[in-house]
Amino acid sequence: MSKRGYHHGNLRQALVEAALTLITEKGPQGFTLSEAAKAADVTPAAVYRHFAGRDDLIAEAARQGYEIFGALMAYAYDEGRPSALAAFEATGRAYLAFARKYPGHYMAMFESGLSLQSRPDLAAAAGQAHDVLERAAVRLSEHIPPAKRPPPAMFSAHIWALSHGVVELFTRGAPGARSPFPAEELLEAGIGIYLRGLGLLPPDA
Repeated sequence: MSKRGYHHGNLRQALVEAALTLITEKGPQGFTLSEAAKAADVTPAAVYRHFAGRDDLIAEAARQGYEIFGALMAYAYDEGRPSALAAFEATGRAYLAFARKYPGHYMAMFESGLSLQSRPDLAAAAGQAHDVLERAAVRLSEHIPPAKRPPPAMFSAHIWALSHGVVELFTRGAPGARSPFPAEELLEAGIGIYLRGLGLLPPDA
C-alpha cells in the first residue's frame, strides 16, 4: 500500500512540521531525513521531491521561524509606542516569548550551524528580524548628539546577545530553575543597566 504522504495536500509543509517536532525532541543534528519522512508518513524518496537533504529541510524550518520571529518583534516594537524605551524592552521580551513558544524553530535558527551567507532566503528572513531591533535602537538614541551617539547596530547587537544569553541560561529546559528571578526581570534589568552605561536613556528616565 502506498504511503498517504504522496497524497498530502502540502507534503512540503508536513515535512517541515515533522522536522520541527524532531528538532524539539532531539535537536537539529539529532534526527535523520528518514526519521522525518517516517514522521510525515512518506517514503524517504518522497522527501527529495521538496528538499535536497536534511540541511535543506532544517533551513526551511529556520526560515519560517525567522518570519514568525520578525513578525513578533515588529508587533512588540509597535513603531516605538508607547515610548522608545518601553518598545525597545518589549522586543527583548518578545525574544524570550518566541524561544518558549517555538522551540523547534528557535533551535533550527540558532543551533543548527547553518550558514546564512550561503542561503539568501534565510539571510533575508533573518535580516528582517534584526532590522526591527536596529530600528528600535535608532529611535532610542535620537536624543543623543550624533557625535556622541553609539552605532545603533552595535548596541542592538549587544541587546540581541543579552536576550539570547538569558534564553540559553534561564529559559531552556526547566524555565527559571537556575535563577531566583524571572527571565523577563533579568532581561529588563540587564537592558536598563546596559543602556544607562551607554547614556542611551534620557536624563529623566
